[in-house]
Amino acid sequence: MIDYETFCKIRDYHDKQRLKAGQIARALELDQRTVSHWINAPRYQPRQAPPRASKLDPYKPLINRWLECHAYSAQQIFQHLQEEGFDGGYTIVKEYVRIVRPRRPAAFLTLSFAPGECAQVDWGTYGSVAVGETRRKLSFFVMVLAYSRMMYVEFTLSQTMEQFLACHQHAFAFFGNRVPEKIMVDNLKSAVLKRLTGEAPVFNPRYLDFSNHFGFTIKACNIRKGNEKGRVENGVGYIKKNLLNGLQISDFSVLNPAAQIWLESIANVRIHGETHKRPVDLFTEEQPCLQIGPGQPYDIGTVLSVRASSRFRVNHETNRYSVPAEYASTALTLKVYQDRLCVYHQDKLIARHVRCYDRHRDIEHPDHPRALLAQRRNAREQKLLGRFLTLSPKAEAYYQALAQKRLNPRHHVQKIVALSEIYGAEAVARAMDDAFTYQAFSCEYIANLLESRQRLLPEPGALHLTRRQDLLDLDMPEPDLSAYEPDLPDTEDTQ
Repeated sequence: MIDYETFCKIRDYHDKQRLKAGQIARALELDQRTVSHWINAPRYQPRQAPPRASKLDPYKPLINRWLECHAYSAQQIFQHLQEEGFDGGYTIVKEYVRIVRPRRPAAFLTLSFAPGECAQVDWGTYGSVAVGETRRKLSFFVMVLAYSRMMYVEFTLSQTMEQFLACHQHAFAFFGNRVPEKIMVDNLKSAVLKRLTGEAPVFNPRYLDFSNHFGFTIKACNIRKGNEKGRVENGVGYIKKNLLNGLQISDFSVLNPAAQIWLESIANVRIHGETHKRPVDLFTEEQPCLQIGPGQPYDIGTVLSVRASSRFRVNHETNRYSVPAEYASTALTLKVYQDRLCVYHQDKLIARHVRCYDRHRDIEHPDHPRALLAQRRNAREQKLLGRFLTLSPKAEAYYQALAQKRLNPRHHVQKIVALSEIYGAEAVARAMDDAFTYQAFSCEYIANLLESRQRLLPEPGALHLTRRQDLLDLDMPEPDLSAYEPDLPDTEDTQ
């Protein structure tokens, strides 16, 4: 058996150079009969080995009939074959089904939209980003106007309802407070609660109320038909490839300003591959066709029922936020926004905090514990005054005098109570009695009285008198006058 290259040489020698079979055989070192065979052959046909018998051969007509009637999977075909007595493996069944029923790529229609008719929205994700001491999944919201391809993108740290609605409002503001007639979404829970085949979708009531406020209708794609909103799907891919690919994200706070610059300098001023025009130029044509948005913004806050702890804190996403101390252990209402948290008690705003996207943080407003501290301070003062009033029957009158004559009576009361612990209650009561006598009202005067009484001399003993006669009988020793004599030199030393 020769290869295709040798076949081409044989035909070239015969057709162009007019050589005979023997000459070609000598030139190519082949048998003359082989050369004659390929000269007369109309085309090159390699020798094919006879197909090997397979356990599946008797069942192939049956498989073909099943596939014509039903869209069975290879696994279902295999199960039915086992019921028919097939004892082969699943792999040969799967390979044969792939051959007789090749996968056909889906075909899609190109949708056309009028100016201002529709916008498409979607979420995208791209790794994670550092926030404080933790990391959070990085998400981004994309809205694309279906006619002009004008794009809006906003980065977030979650895909909750308040984020979803806030991004819508920001996108409408970006388009000049303009709203399309309808918005196409897929079946995410923020927009569609339930979607059954053949039935109308059940929209999220919060999103439905939001759409009524802004005057647009919600258009949900069919199940597993994301291609119906292909404009925004392409936009998500374009953001990943053009904006985020290779971007060094040092902090989340820099992403949205960078995205605004990217929209203005690249995304919305490029020549679009489908329209062959700049989105910003087509938007000039589309903007007058968009509806003017309402004058009042929509309250996008997510309302939650919470209970403050005994430490006057409410919990949200592992973080603790303070409320005024008087609301400890009280049922409250928490309203969560994209950038802040508000706490209400019976429709009264009692606390407001900047939303923290870090984890396990304790955020306290400096004014919230003041009432508790004042309450404890009053309790300490009442306890101190109670101890003071027990020192003497005149303690109450003494306190009133202190209040009249001193600017800070609490200071004097505190010092006098401390003196009672040092000198005793009886000594302090006596000193207070003396203070009333002299009309001296201060802690310093009480301290001087107590200290002076501590320094009193002991009482003297009995005095013993002597008589003059007793003084005459005293024996006095002779005085020693040697200390007054001058020192004389030694005579032996001088000689």
